[in-house]
Amino acid sequence: MSRRPVTGRPGRRDVRVPSRWSDDSGNAVVEFLGLAVTLLVPLVYLVLVLGRLQAGTFAADAASRDAARAYAGAQTADAGAARALAAVGVALDDQGFDAAPGDVLRLTCSAECLAPGSEVHAVVQVRVPLPFVPPFVRSAVPLEIAVSAEHAAMVDDYRAAP
Repeated sequence: MSRRPVTGRPGRRDVRVPSRWSDDSGNAVVEFLGLAVTLLVPLVYLVLVLGRLQAGTFAADAASRDAARAYAGAQTADAGAARALAAVGVALDDQGFDAAPGDVLRLTCSAECLAPGSEVHAVVQVRVPLPFVPPFVRSAVPLEIAVSAEHAAMVDDYRAAP
């Protein structure tokens, strides 16, 4: 039994040649990859930026807390400043920031520094650069986010005066 084509002229066989471009198989993979790249690359970059901002927040918070406590527990103002700078350096280094401790720390006292009952205020401001931004772009447009933290520590009321 021979099959005759449904369409076409009588006596002539209609042969359809399948086109490579009319077949839809494989398009879902291409569309998925295009959509995944379009959505996942910005999402991954956002996660990296938020991770660096969180590290900057941790560094600023720990540095300000440790600096105020170190200064408030020192016997002299010079020793307190040195201890505060060392504490800030350790906190920044722990989170991967290479800023100079003297540039990011500001210490103030409520009354005479290291007098019993006075307060020591430490403010730390860390500049968090955005990841994977080339230096030539960074020189034209500031692409950093400033993160700051403040902590106050009381000097012990029952300590001997310096």
